[in-house]
Amino acid sequence: MTLKLDPNLSDPDGFYAALIDAHEALDAEASAALNARLILVLANQIGDLELLKAALDVAK
Repeated sequence: MTLKLDPNLSDPDGFYAALIDAHEALDAEASAALNARLILVLANQIGDLELLKAALDVAK
């Protein structure tokens, strides 16, 4: 499996709006906790440690 770097979301604006809505009315600590939980949920969907490490490298 290789890391996808080209746009791959069917509705990126819709996802962005949903992400912003999920953070509405959260303080900084709750927002950071939501982000951490979301990362873990999405990492579980990917399920490949090497791919996740590659994504971390790209994100740095």
